[in-house]
Amino acid sequence: MRVLLAEDDKRLGNLIKYMLEQNEIQVEWVTNGSDIVEYAEYTDYDILILDWMMPGMSGVDACSALRKKGYSKAILMLTARDSVEDRVTGLDAGADDYLVKPFEFAELLARLRALGRRSTQKIQQEVVKVGEFTLNRTSKVLKRGDEVIQLSPREFQIFDLLAQNIGIVVPRDIILDRIWGLESDVSSNNIDSYMKILRKKLDLKDGGTTIKTVRGVGYKLEAGK
Repeated sequence: MRVLLAEDDKRLGNLIKYMLEQNEIQVEWVTNGSDIVEYAEYTDYDILILDWMMPGMSGVDACSALRKKGYSKAILMLTARDSVEDRVTGLDAGADDYLVKPFEFAELLARLRALGRRSTQKIQQEVVKVGEFTLNRTSKVLKRGDEVIQLSPREFQIFDLLAQNIGIVVPRDIILDRIWGLESDVSSNNIDSYMKILRKKLDLKDGGTTIKTVRGVGYKLEAGK
């Protein structure tokens, strides 16, 4: 297992790194939150261990930024914050698990093992069949049969989000948050325009896979037989 540890407390960081390496886990350690996104994008880690409070960029902000870029590997958040609201904030940012300081090292190892098993299971779901389409999340390719559908990164992210919630209405606010972030200046009209382009590229036919507009709410992907 290979992990990225982001922890600015040097005493704690050294201890975690040492203990993980004693359990045959490869560790790269950064002390500035600004390094998290770059390291995660260019190195194949199994799990990220992110401290919430970091200089440069907080662990929760880095987690949110990575998820918006489509990062799919497991993320464990470390923090002294233990309120329900803080836990919700961390999980909503995209963390897979949450461990409150101080913690027993045995519990950290158990959490990492559980996340490692979960990540292995996710690999089996990287290629997904959606009606007449095949979605490959690793290569970011969408196909109809053997035909590759040329999508922009945003269009692929939108289709993937709808595919993850197939048959369920995805509100415009959720689409905005997951794809662009709530602080962006993208409007509902922009989202509608993306959906129009996406439908045209997919050339959806009656009885097949369709993106339906639910007026005043959002969009829903339905797959025919």
